[in-house]
Amino acid sequence: MRFKKHYTLQEARALLPQVRQWLAELNGALQRVVRHDERVAGELAAGADLGGDAVNEWLRSLVRFQKLLLQFHKREIQIKDPQRGLIDFPAILGGREVFLCWEQDEDDIEYWHDLDAGYAGREKLKE
Repeated sequence: MRFKKHYTLQEARALLPQVRQWLAELNGALQRVVRHDERVAGELAAGADLGGDAVNEWLRSLVRFQKLLLQFHKREIQIKDPQRGLIDFPAILGGREVFLCWEQDEDDIEYWHDLDAGYAGREKLKE
């Protein structure tokens, strides 16, 4: 087994409201990090000596982003694409270790795929 934690369909579904919130916060933090990266890179390229508020804001954004990633990591929830909101929950189906696959525009978890198959290998769950 590759994962210590395996979610039942009901457990994964119960986490969806929280996962949606984390994804929204994660994408907001990512946008702030990118904005600060561009600002800092531009200032460094112009020869500026950085410090103060600009660097502090940049570091706070990075820390927030990392804390949000940790929420997923400590639960072994896989973020395949944060902007699309593509998430995989480790699970056991038919005695096999698989992923329950969900995308943020989907109302519910309706798909699964083998660990190495990826999005293209998604199959409809049978309930």
